Parts: sequence; structure tokens; C-alpha cells
Amino acid sequence: MTTTSSTIINQPCSPPTVTLIPGVSSLASPIQFRRSQDFTIISLIQLHCNVSLLMNTQWAIKNCTSFCSQQVSTDPTIITTFSELYIPSRTLPYGLYEIKLTVTMTNMTMLSTSATVYVQISPSGITANLIQYGTSMITRGHQQDLQLDPGSYSVDPDQDTFNASNWKYSFYCRIYGLSMFPNLQGSLLTINDMRNDSSNPSCLSANRTGWKFDTPLNSSLTILAGSLQFNRTYQFMVYMENRRNSSLQATGYVLVKVDETRPYMILIGCVIWTMCEPNLEFQLVNPTTQVALFSVCAGDDSAIQNITWSVYYSATNSSANFTQWVLFNQTTSYRDKYLFGMNTSNFTAMNQLFLVNPQIPLWKFEVIYTFPTAISVSSLNFLINQPPFNGSCSIDSLNGTTSSHFTVSCSNWFDEDGIKDYTLLAWTNNSTKKMMVAYSSASIFQTYLPISDDQISVLRLIVQIRDQLDCITEVNISSVTVYSDSTAINDLINDIQNSSANSHANSIIQLLASENQNLVGQLLTSTSQQLNQINNDELDKAISNGVPRANIFISTLTDHSQQSKALVSLNQSALNEFNQNLNSRANVRDYLITFTTKLPITTSNTIKLQASSLAQLTKITNELTRSALTIASNRCYQLAIALESLKTKIAYEDMQLAASDLLQCAANILSAVNGPLQQRTTILDIDSYQATKFPDDYDTNLEFDWANPNLFADDNDFSLETIQKNRNVYYQKQLSNDINAQMTQLLSLLTSSLNTHLNVGQDFSIDTSQVLLSIETKSSQFFSNSFTKRIGNGQVQLPNNFNSHLNTSKKLSIRSMMEPLAAFGDSKSALYTNLSRSLSFSILDHDQNELKIHTTANESIEILIPRDPNLLVPPMTLQNVTAFNSIPRNLTFDLHYLNLTTSLPISVHWEIQPLNTSLAYLFVYRFDQSPQLSSSVNQIDGWTLLCPANLTTEGMYFVYIDNQRTIGHQSMIFGLRELNETEINDRCTNLSIADPPIADERRNFTSNYQIRIYTSGCYYLDANNQWKSDGLLVGPLTNRNQTQCYSTHLTTFAGGFGVLPETIDWSYVFANADFAKNKMVYLTVICFCVIYWISTVYARYENKKDVERLGVTVLSDSQKDDGYYYQTLVSSDQRNNAETKSNAYFVIHGEKNDTQRFQRWTSKFSYAESINY
Repeated sequence: MTTTSSTIINQPCSPPTVTLIPGVSSLASPIQFRRSQDFTIISLIQLHCNVSLLMNTQWAIKNCTSFCSQQVSTDPTIITTFSELYIPSRTLPYGLYEIKLTVTMTNMTMLSTSATVYVQISPSGITANLIQYGTSMITRGHQQDLQLDPGSYSVDPDQDTFNASNWKYSFYCRIYGLSMFPNLQGSLLTINDMRNDSSNPSCLSANRTGWKFDTPLNSSLTILAGSLQFNRTYQFMVYMENRRNSSLQATGYVLVKVDETRPYMILIGCVIWTMCEPNLEFQLVNPTTQVALFSVCAGDDSAIQNITWSVYYSATNSSANFTQWVLFNQTTSYRDKYLFGMNTSNFTAMNQLFLVNPQIPLWKFEVIYTFPTAISVSSLNFLINQPPFNGSCSIDSLNGTTSSHFTVSCSNWFDEDGIKDYTLLAWTNNSTKKMMVAYSSASIFQTYLPISDDQISVLRLIVQIRDQLDCITEVNISSVTVYSDSTAINDLINDIQNSSANSHANSIIQLLASENQNLVGQLLTSTSQQLNQINNDELDKAISNGVPRANIFISTLTDHSQQSKALVSLNQSALNEFNQNLNSRANVRDYLITFTTKLPITTSNTIKLQASSLAQLTKITNELTRSALTIASNRCYQLAIALESLKTKIAYEDMQLAASDLLQCAANILSAVNGPLQQRTTILDIDSYQATKFPDDYDTNLEFDWANPNLFADDNDFSLETIQKNRNVYYQKQLSNDINAQMTQLLSLLTSSLNTHLNVGQDFSIDTSQVLLSIETKSSQFFSNSFTKRIGNGQVQLPNNFNSHLNTSKKLSIRSMMEPLAAFGDSKSALYTNLSRSLSFSILDHDQNELKIHTTANESIEILIPRDPNLLVPPMTLQNVTAFNSIPRNLTFDLHYLNLTTSLPISVHWEIQPLNTSLAYLFVYRFDQSPQLSSSVNQIDGWTLLCPANLTTEGMYFVYIDNQRTIGHQSMIFGLRELNETEINDRCTNLSIADPPIADERRNFTSNYQIRIYTSGCYYLDANNQWKSDGLLVGPLTNRNQTQCYSTHLTTFAGGFGVLPETIDWSYVFANADFAKNKMVYLTVICFCVIYWISTVYARYENKKDVERLGVTVLSDSQKDDGYYYQTLVSSDQRNNAETKSNAYFVIHGEKNDTQRFQRWTSKFSYAESINY
């Protein structure tokens, strides 16, 4: 490590300290990297300035021989302005390089520091493949040519393509299991060498000329048909030597089983090619990662009748000249548990197969393709890569605060492939939910540790030691107790909130300004968790003071406890204090999230660390400003793009960890941006200020939305309060639409990334408080039977024979997801989805495209959508019907009026609780008119008999009308009639009677009842972000806790819920509608009607006179050839001090021609200045 600092005198600040990792190097002893390797040079920058923390970082790369002078023109993928330098593979040519970092204080350019490291880029070894993908064993027919083509199929990891002309080729062959490779005096005999080895006969002993070279370079060899004997297995080997550097060599092998038939060749390769490192006759496989294979038929794949995979194992036997394979006898019990795709072209063995059987070093995965006239067998053989061993790790302290430095030390670790890095993971109560804390290529590193959501937490720590082939050893180190540093977090809040001059001296801000990936990630996670805990504490305090939880917070998916129904009077001062502190923390998050934009996105480690930090930073959704949401959304999306680009390069286990945090981040962002729109969270002060402040570019941006009051008015309400309120809503909706589109793309990227690693029968699931997601891979035959998927408290049930709607026979993926809050959508209509969870269910084809599915109504899909458990339902309304028994009005039913005017269809639900549970009722209704039911009149749209046997455990009757029946109606009048004892005995014991009980006598209630009425709806989000309801039916299981929907298609769903106000009691209206009781009401109505008609007549009279005056008056002295002058009035605005120095241009348009543009020059013109021409 070399560090150089400049010396500056009489300055309030001193130069920063810079340390590079890895940094112990010199021109004579550089750090070694292969050209096929990515590598990163990390800097630790310590600033020594309380005046300004702004700095510029610049990397320079020079080519070196005896000295370093020539600046290298870097590849565009190498970004040289971050605090760390990431060099992608194959970007630097072979050679020796000086890499120098210069850190300069932006506002004091004399303060700068440079640090230098030397690296050597050396060649990587090539992979010699005799056949495509490096398949270990193939089947070939006795009468078929066999082509071995390492010139085409070999791989040079240092180059985009393999250059066959750079190598010399020697081919060898032996009869596998019977002899060694032919040799004389220790020198191997090539296939084209006509000499003989009596102990090891040639493979072509029957026809020594049964071969030919296919190219002048001898890079491809064909064994002619009939040259090999059937029912034998041959091993071919190629030895390759670089023509320019004989020290560069490679060897490749393939086994060929010769059959009497003419089978097609089956090729096998690794889906994640970086997880299969060639090692002579084997591929190296990491026991800590799953192995995913694909197979391809090099022929007519339409003739395939069956595919079967088998698993073999072997113990190491160096004395034998071949490997003896044994069929793995637990294949059946491991099927669809550790082994997947046993009858498909793709096969997956999970890492548990290797971890449960650590004594087995060799594995063979064999596939058998059955054709009408032949069987072809191929295999890929693996050797277990030994993970790092013989070392230990420890932490220097067992307790501390979030501001404490903890040192992790790892020593004596050995791996023949070399140690790549060390990763620190932490978890509290659930070992499956590990959090990435830090990573380092150095064996000793310092870190800050987070807390959990509790004030004091014991962190369980794991260190992963990874070799250069990504094989991992996990070591548990001592658990650590971490306390929250409340002083540091309060100082941070105050410094940011007050924008004090001391903020540059704040220790947390100084560390964040270093732009070090690890430091920033650790501090953002730690600080966010402390802010999260403070929010939870203050939330509980506010609720205890009467603030409704549903108005200030979106419940998590793990929150199942309902808010207490005991009404507590609202303490306004407590609400004000809550909002004040909420806004302070929102400002802190708004400031902290800006540091994520300065971090490069390079390796899977950077993706995992940044995703983990963002998941914590966005967890409290009521503290995220629009600016913070924009940054978080863009950052998570960029991380998802980067992760998708690595989907065929990194292990499934790394993909799981990163995808889980990114999905949590996306769910948090969607909840946060929709919270204010759904009136579930408050509008933050900084957002309100940004939306209503006077724009800086008001005078120059002529199409600025802010200046158009029509966008923000409520019909004819142009008041300042309305305009400012709707400006907030406008910009929030705009951001919501943008984020919804971006998060939809993010979900598609993550789905594609995960599906690359999933085989038929495998699934991936996330179960967190922010999001529930499951991705399952199935064959199309799976959908022939009914399928029920539980998603938290929700559910989706597919009908029988659902596969008839899929129109595909390939692998399919089921993606189901639940989020805490339904999206607001791009609609002004109130659909009351603000207390609904968002439930998505999709089926994706093999190419990750969402299938457009439409079922029939009698084969609909059942969906249960839960509501927020903190839904507060108002108490039932007592109906004092016994008081009207004495009113002399001949009414048969107790009638009530409901307004059904909505933009989309709704269902109506009644909860009726009789005070006397032995009573029964007849419920009738009619749309848009009053129902009538007697022996002479039957004008009702429906009826329901409510018998005591139908009472729920709560002593209630439930009645509902689905959303299809309310379509096209504006209102409904429903009525209740209490059945007499005879009717109860006759009708409640014989429910088969199809007609309602009819009574002509006036109603008579013996007991009162309570009623609650609410509406519900089933909605889906279309491609335009609009909520729609076509193809959806509200089911009878809908209640206060959930909405049951029946759908004919699949997408994102939400349930509506709205409690209707007290109904209009028509019985009371009719009983008190006579003139004697309402003299003032009737007189007032009559007077207003008379005044209205008089005003109408007068207005018509005046309008007629105005029409007579309307028109163009022709002057009597007007002549055809007269000339005229016109005056044009130009105004900038009607406000005071609205003058502008703009130039005015004019064009006069006539019937035939236009004038050329001419200008009215003026230094300043104000409102109503006239210009004559």
C-alpha cells in the first residue's frame, strides 16, 4: 500500500487520508489478476475538514514496463470517478499497470491526496472442449461419423471468441475401462500415429485410417463410420499447446459410447456456466450451490418420446484407470425435494444433495433420450470443489453501540484456488432471513453493526469465506449485543433538520461522505433501523392518544391484531407532535438516501449490500418524501437491471438474497407513494412545500403544469386552498404512475432472473412484513386439476381443467404476490380500495411473458382479498321500529333508501342484528323505486327470508346483493317485515317454497333491530393503471375482513369497502310528511319555486334585448378603399411587478397571405401596454 498526502499550510482543513484495498504492492511485486477476472480496488477515505465534505475522486491507469508513464485509454465500462474502481473482465490487456487514485477537496483544490497500487493482468487457462458445452459422455452409432472439434468448441475466457489458429492439436484415444492411452517409452501415441503399443491397443485397430482432419489446422478430427466397435466406450483426449507460448497448455476429454443404432447426439451444459469450472475429465461443482443443467438434442427433437435423468456417484480411486459409477439409491426420495426436472430437458440438483452426502466426491448426472428407433445417453461428470478450510474467524468485542467499530479477523484460511473475499451476515431470530452487513477482500476488516427492530438486540453473526470459484465455507462467530446510540441519532436528526454549520462535523455524515460502499451501506442500515424503531414508538404513543392508526400508518402483512374498538378522544396536540417528529425523520431519510446515488453498482456483493440498505431505509413508508421515493425507485430499478445481467453468472443463493431485498424495497416504495393518495398517510411538509412554492422557471417554461389552475380546481372551486391541496395530489399521482410502471418492470426483471435458476417443481418464496411473493414452476399438466394457492390471508383457487386455457405445453411459472396497500390508480373516482391489500396472480410462459387468460363465467377463478386489520367499522345503527307501530300509516315494510351512484359496480352487504334472536324477517328490495309486495301487487327485484337458524355466532343476519345486480341503477329501497309466529313455523321449517310470504296488513314490530350497511367491490388494475371491474363478481363470503371475487382473468386485484351513511327511513318520512307538521318546510319550498319562475321570465326578457344589440355595426362613411389602423394589447400578467424584458414578435394572418414576422423591441413592457401598427 502506498499513500501520499500533500502538505498545505494555514488551512482550516487538512488533506484526506486514503487507503487502498488491496494495497500491498509494488512495481516489482504487483497484485496478480487473470484477464478473465473482474476485480475491484476499494478506497477508504477519511476526511479532515469541518468546513466542506465535497470531494472529487479520479482514478488514473498507466501501463508500466520499467517505469509507468503511458496513460491507458480505458474502456467505457470502467468508471473512474467513483471512490472504488471496478475493472470488468477482459477490459485491460495483458500487462503491468499502475492504478492511482487522487482525492481532491472540491472547494479547496490545494488539498489532495493520491494513493497507488500495482496490478499484473495475466492470461487465464483455456477450456478444451472436444464437443459442444464440454459434455462428459455421449452416445454415437457404429455407422455414424464422430466429429471432435476443439477448434470450434473450446473456450478462451480472456477473449470473446476462441482463436483456433493460435493452438496446436494432438488427439488421443483409448478403450475406456480396458486399457490406458497407447504410449511408447512414456510418450503418448496420437490417433494418427501408426505405431503400436502392445499393452494398450489403438481404438482404431480394425481400421487405422478410419479418421480424417477437417481443417488445415488439424483443429477438428472426424472418426469415420464403422471405425469404432459397438457396445464399447472410448475415451478421446485432446492436448492443445499455444503456438507462441508453449507454457500455455490445455487438455480436454470426452467419453463416447458406441451403439448399434443411429441415435442423435445429446449435449449437456450448465445453465450458470460460472458454476461449472472444467477440471480435466470433470467439472468442479461447489457443494454450497445448486447445479442446474440443460440438455439439447442435436437432431430432430420432435421425435423425442421420453427424457429421464439419473444420478450416479463414485468414490475416489486413483489406482483404477476408469471411474466406477454407482446408481444413487435415494433418487426416488430426493425427487422434487433435492432433485428437479427428472423427466424434462433441464435438470437441477440442489446444494442439499451435496451437503447431506459430504463423503461423496464424484457425481454423474446422466440423461437418457428415448426415440422411436434409438436410445441416446449423455452425461456430465462433477468433482466436488473443496471449500476453504483450516481457518478461523472472530470479532473483537461482544457488545457495543451502533456507533462502535467492530473488527472481524479471519486467519489461516487455505484454498488451492485462492481466497476471493469475506462476507459478514447477521440475523436475529430467523436464520433464513440473514442481512448482509459487509464484505471485504481483506481478512481483517472493521464494520458497524445494525440492531433489529427492538431497542436492544443480540446479533448472530456468520462469516462466509469464498474462494475464487465461489465455493463458500460458513463460520459462526460470537453473537454481539448492539445498543442504539440515541445521542448520535438525535444529533444527526438535529443537524440535518436545522441545516446547521456543525453538520459537516457530524461523525455519521463524515463517514457517509467517504462514499465507501461498505461504510455507507452499514451506516444507512444502522441509522434506518434506529429511525424505524423511533417511528414505531411514536406511532404507539399517538394511537394511545386517540389518533386512528389507519390514518397515519399502513399495517404490515404480519400485523394481524386489530386496533382496539374502544374509542379514545383525539388529542390534537399529540397528533401535531407526531406529525412534527414525522417530518423531521422524513427530512433525515430524504438526506440519507442521496448517498446511495454515489455508489457504483458492480458485483453481486454491491447489489446485495445496497438492496439490503434500501429495504431498511424505505421500510417506514409514512416517512418517505417524493424526492426520496424517486431516488429509491430509480436505484432499486438500476439494481434489478444489474442483477438480471448477472443471472447466468452468479449462484442461486446470491440471487435469492438480492431479489428478496429488492422486492421488499419495491413494495415499500409502492405503499409509500400510494399512502397519501389513499389517505392512509399524511402529506409531508417538504412535499407540500415543493408542490406549492413558486417555481423557479415559471417565466421561462410556458407549458409548466403548475401554472394551469384548471388542473387543480374542483369543478368551479378555484380557491387557493383547493388549488394547493390538489397540486399535491396531482404531483403525487404523477409520481405514483411513474413508480408503478417502473416497479412493474422491476418485478419482471427479478422474475426473469429467478426463473433462470428454477426448474419444474421448484419454487422461490419471500415471506416478510412488506411483501409476500411466490414463484413456482410447473408443467402445463399440473393445471388439469384444481389448484389452491394461499397468499398470506388471501387465496387464489383455479378451477379444474385450467390447462385448457393455457395453450402451451412448456414449463410455466406461477407468480403470486401480496402487498400491504392497493394502488390508487389513475382515476378520480373513489373506489374505497384504501383498506385493501393488493393481490397479484399471474401465469408466465417459458419466455417470462404473462399469459392472457380468459375463462368462462362458470369456470371462474376464486380470489380472496384480505383487508387491513386496522379497519375501523362504525357501530351498528339502532332502528327503533316499535315506536312507529302506533302511527296510522298502512305500511307493510320498514323501508330505507340507499344511494348506489358509483363509477364502477358495487355489491351491497347488510348486517342485521335483532334484539330478539327468536324473530324472523322478510327482506325485500327494489332498484330505483319503492318495493311493494301484497296479495295484489308484486313489485320487488328480490327477497330473502331471515330465519333464526341463519344467525351467525355474533347473532347477526347477513344479506348481500352482488355487483352485477346493481349495474345501471342509481338507488335502492329495501324493506324489512317481521314475520309472525305462524309464518315462522310455516316458512322457516320449509325453505323449498319459492315465493315470499305475503301479508296485506300493516307492519307490526315486536322488537327493535340494529343494522350496518357497507358496500364492496372487486377491481383489477389494467394496463393504463385504471381500476376496472369487468369480468369480476363479488362473492357471498365477502365480509368486513375480506372480499371474495370471482374472476375470468388474472392480474392485480383489490377489494373495495365503504360503510354507507345512515339510510333514509321512508317509514319515518311518510309518517311525518303531512302539511300540519311541516308548514315552514312547505312554505319555504313554495316561495323558492315562485321566485325561480319569476327570475327565469325576467332573465329571458333581458337576454332578448341583448341579442338585438349583438352584431357588427357598419359605419355610414365606410369606403371600400379606406385604410385602417389596429391596436394590439400585449400583457405579461395582471400581477404587480410582473414586467418582463422579453421581445414581442407579431405575424398578421389574412385570408390569402400572412405578413413576415416583425418585432416590437422594448426594454420592458408591462401589463396592458399597447402597440400600434
